[in-house]
Amino acid sequence: MNPTMQGPDDFEFLSVRRRVRDAADWNRADWPLLWRYHLHYFDDLNAVNCRARADWHRALIERWIAENPPAEGVGWDPYPTSLRIVNWIKWWLGGASASNGSLVSVGIQLAHLEPRLEYHLLGNHLFENAKALIFGGLFFDGEAANRWLRRGLAILARQLPEQILDDGGHFERSPMYHQIVLAGLLDLYNVMRVFDRRERLDLVPNIRRMLRWSALMRHPDGDISLFNDAAFHEAPVAQSLENYAAGMGIELPPAEAPSSEAAGVHLKPSGYVRVVRFPYTALLNVGSVGPDYQPGHAHADTLSFELSAMGRRLIVDTGTSTYDRGPVRAWERGSAAHNTVIVDGLNSSDVWGGFRVARRARILAATVASDADTTTVAAAHDGYRRLPARAVHERRWEFSVDQMRIDDVVSGRGEVNLDLVLNIHPDFTILQTSAHRFMIRSIDQAIAVIIDTPSELKPRIADFSFAHRFGSTRPGARIVASARVRLPQALRTTVRFSHGGA
Repeated sequence: MNPTMQGPDDFEFLSVRRRVRDAADWNRADWPLLWRYHLHYFDDLNAVNCRARADWHRALIERWIAENPPAEGVGWDPYPTSLRIVNWIKWWLGGASASNGSLVSVGIQLAHLEPRLEYHLLGNHLFENAKALIFGGLFFDGEAANRWLRRGLAILARQLPEQILDDGGHFERSPMYHQIVLAGLLDLYNVMRVFDRRERLDLVPNIRRMLRWSALMRHPDGDISLFNDAAFHEAPVAQSLENYAAGMGIELPPAEAPSSEAAGVHLKPSGYVRVVRFPYTALLNVGSVGPDYQPGHAHADTLSFELSAMGRRLIVDTGTSTYDRGPVRAWERGSAAHNTVIVDGLNSSDVWGGFRVARRARILAATVASDADTTTVAAAHDGYRRLPARAVHERRWEFSVDQMRIDDVVSGRGEVNLDLVLNIHPDFTILQTSAHRFMIRSIDQAIAVIIDTPSELKPRIADFSFAHRFGSTRPGARIVASARVRLPQALRTTVRFSHGGA
């Protein structure tokens, strides 16, 4: 992780830099909650070149203790408390000295956390709670420590079979949170190794499955896809997690064979497909929005996709720049922000309230087939069946040499407004060369792609914000093709690699 402290009281989180000058700044209501949460995590204690900032860290810990009395302020919420406990203990296990006051404080934090575990949220929150109890139970001695350890291990034993799907994906379907949870499992393995606990061996199958999923769901640039709540620089990249695992003697899963059968890999339990056909790498979302009881990090992005060409991201998910409730959060979670078909301007799943989802799109079918020449992925969802038109969206991707073809069929009855969206990475420019044809070129002119949009829709170039990081966006452009049509309606879009030619 990159450093977040720029000085003893100078912090940068979520692309925003602020000074924390006095006790009141730890809980300023005019600063976003997520930024304040990061302030209380203490991630910098274990970031790159952390030893060079050891004096800052030591002083900051003592300052936090003095300025954040027990149970006062957002820093005592269970989630930041859990992350801070782990970061302080990791720092000490890495060789930093612990003052008596800081040891007492962590004991108080663990005692505060124990009756406040986030069973109301479950998911990655409860995982982090359990992780903190295990770290504390191993680090300290005594009856309370033994209780924390037993409880943390019991939660882990119940949660891992539920949270880690059979294909290795985390059940919240966010590639970012998948990486965070995988890093947490590696930390747990490491601390159990330090304290010679055999329970660490039970973690290895989950770690190996998660590493495989992580490798399959990354783009050729090595970083995550941005489905659901996800952003760059908030979680370790796949390569660093593989290095962490290998450094502890965990055998990495074998790479997928580069055969025609492996050209399309269906991660069925988590609902994603990876397709590699030169010169494209595609990641397709053909699954449910997430666990029924905890879809808080879900977007209305069913049957969306991301595409890299010649190793560079070309068609991108809009991403996530904020968790603050409001129009930006609503937009980034909505269907119109994603590379899919939108019916009557509505979301395929009813995302609302920042972290809520009401009526959810259900996958009706999803298949993957590959031979020596072609990979075909087909799926359908019923997210628009609630409309008077009773619309169902079926999408079929076909990948062959130098070409991706998308066939969309929207079945139903009556007239509806259809929009088809393709978000283009800001490193590319878009030129409309005819009524339905677009030339997409990388800024350095090294890559050229031709996109033909459906003749049934009227296309235009529109602005969009690529939310690649929390707190930061990049201006970009996208293709939006729209029309009022009568159902059923069939649409065809093609993406062809032109080898630099027009």
